[in-house]
Amino acid sequence: MPRKKTTKTIEEINEKIRKGKVVVVTADEMTEIVKSKGAEKAAREVDVVTTGTFSPMCSSGAFINFGHSKPGIKASRVWLNGVPAYAGLAAVDIYIGATEPAEDDPLNRVHPGQFKYGGGHVIQDLIAGKKVTLRTIGYGTDCYPNKEIKKKVKLSDLPYAVLLNPRNAYQNYNVAINLTDKTIYTYMGVLKPHAGNANYATSGQLSPLLNDPYYLTMGLGTRIFLGGAKGYIIGPGTQHNPHVKRSDNGVPMQAAGTLMVKGDMKEMDPKFVVGVSMLGYGCSLAVGIGVPIPILNEDMARFTGVSDEEIFTNIIDYGNDYPRGEATSLGIVSYAELKSGTIQFNGQEVPTVPLTSYKRSREVAEILKKWIEKGEFFLTEPVERLPSVPL
Repeated sequence: MPRKKTTKTIEEINEKIRKGKVVVVTADEMTEIVKSKGAEKAAREVDVVTTGTFSPMCSSGAFINFGHSKPGIKASRVWLNGVPAYAGLAAVDIYIGATEPAEDDPLNRVHPGQFKYGGGHVIQDLIAGKKVTLRTIGYGTDCYPNKEIKKKVKLSDLPYAVLLNPRNAYQNYNVAINLTDKTIYTYMGVLKPHAGNANYATSGQLSPLLNDPYYLTMGLGTRIFLGGAKGYIIGPGTQHNPHVKRSDNGVPMQAAGTLMVKGDMKEMDPKFVVGVSMLGYGCSLAVGIGVPIPILNEDMARFTGVSDEEIFTNIIDYGNDYPRGEATSLGIVSYAELKSGTIQFNGQEVPTVPLTSYKRSREVAEILKKWIEKGEFFLTEPVERLPSVPL
């Protein structure tokens, strides 16, 4: 008689969390479990797999309400530590983008086009409890007569501050090389001429969307680890595109799914929300994200058991092809090869450089694991799943 396939519900897993009986492993650990025991047995033994990534994620920012003054002001232009924020919302609501540079950046004065400080750094400074200078200009109305405010504020002074990132946690991404005769400066980092290095992103077998390639367990309302605190997926991220070439295991071989996420900045940890400067390119924000994946059945055990040897991506020339809006694959490599430190390309050995911190990505997965084991974090059923393709 055939064995009945293991099936669980999120509510059943949450009940195990309440009783302290839940079995949680990180995606790294699940890879080894599935390899040694098989997906069917892993599905019976494991309830939740935690994932993690920590990497620059340019499409990030924060909605902030800085509170009413006396007399009131209707902000038309706003700066935080000299970084412009968007004020076209309401009287004292603004949005600051991670890649917006300071208008009078000292590095830009010396090296035009290079920036030391931007919106991502403002966000990290606020989360770290530092004071930032708020400057606001208004055009004056009968109900909001004030025309200018300048003051120091801390995160605790702000009535509302939410990290809301339009596109995070890319599901797979390109390997960037440069085949021109000169060094180039990109959002994938500095690329030496003649394929002098190969830069890559994502945490491979630990990465959230690579462990649920068809987004079967996540969507609107999924509770996640975001920046050291509890956050939520609020929908597909901008440029979310599940309609791409996939390996036999369902994992996309190029940039595919993305997440739009939000979380309370007042609960976050500056260790996992870090302003960064990309030499010659601009500013960004490195964000720590971890998504818990419930092991509802054998399929989810198999997906979360994926290894770096089974995840592939494409080598793209960022010197010639990418600037022209092209993405011609010059070769395919696995994340196991990328993480080894070198890849073979056109008969030469090319050093690889990760933009993602694997050490801190693993920390994200471990912290999320501990939260669940301690009963401090429960799983949520998505109200609506992310757009996907058939299995």
